[in-house]
Amino acid sequence: MDGASLRPNSLVEPGLRLEVRRGERLFVLEIIKLAEKRLSAPLARELYEDHSPPPPPRDAGLAQRERGAGRPSKRERRVLRKLRGR
Repeated sequence: MDGASLRPNSLVEPGLRLEVRRGERLFVLEIIKLAEKRLSAPLARELYEDHSPPPPPRDAGLAQRERGAGRPSKRERRVLRKLRGR
C-alpha cells in the first residue's frame, strides 16, 4: 500500500506511512495504532506520528509591513495585489 493511491474506505494498519497533499503542502503521517471508534482530535493525534516537512515561510519574498503601521493605502494594496499575481 505504501506509495499507492488510497480511497477513503481503504483499510489501513499500524506501521503504514501515508503521504497526503493538500494544495502545495505535503503531510507525511505514520499510523501507530488504530481506534475502535471515533475519537476527539487530541486523542486521535496519539494514534499517528507526523513526519511532515516544515511549512514554507509565509509570503516569502514579499515586502512586509511593520507591525502596527496601520492599513495599507490604496496604492500599497495595488502593489501587493500585483506582487501576489491577483
